[in-house]
Amino acid sequence: GSWIRKAGDTEITAKFELKPPPYPLVWNHDFFWESMKPGGGGKPSGELLKLIERDFGSFEKFVDQFKLVASTQFGSGWAWLAYKESRLDVGNAVNPLATEEDKKLVVLKSPNAVNPLVWNHHHPLLTIDVWEHAYYLDYQNRRLDYISVFIDKLVSWDAVSSRLEKAKAVIAEREREEDRKRRGEGKSTTGKEATPTPEILADIDTN
Repeated sequence: GSWIRKAGDTEITAKFELKPPPYPLVWNHDFFWESMKPGGGGKPSGELLKLIERDFGSFEKFVDQFKLVASTQFGSGWAWLAYKESRLDVGNAVNPLATEEDKKLVVLKSPNAVNPLVWNHHHPLLTIDVWEHAYYLDYQNRRLDYISVFIDKLVSWDAVSSRLEKAKAVIAEREREEDRKRRGEGKSTTGKEATPTPEILADIDTN
């Protein structure tokens, strides 16, 4: 998966749009395996814990929600903790998402090989594989037991925290770039309002 890790999210998303599985599954599994470490689990710290407590009420409430989402994904799929960059009323036709506040943690589920990269402005931080092949040999149909072991003993919160910091850095740079574009393109040289470009129009909130 190293060649995938070197690619930007935009390139990865493009591959997903143009190619059928197994390409998304390769990325998902690589991300899943790097979400774990021996002797993991426990409780996160620092900025990640502060955001979890802010957005879910407590770490325990986050765990309950993550377990619920992962255990109720129908059939094959994934559960995710993601950092949501901006408002979005509908993620896609497969998994509609309720409107959320900007810049917050959210728990999502996705079927088959879908992941948050296909929803604009969602940055995946943590995932668990709930395809049967991930747990059936050890847990049979006890999916919730498998999810509990993952959270309690395997999650690498260091990896999740690192992903959060990278996501925030990407968002900050994108906001700076958008601000530069607004200041540079928002007015014409004659002092009249310039006609918005398609790129600017795409950023206008029509709600």
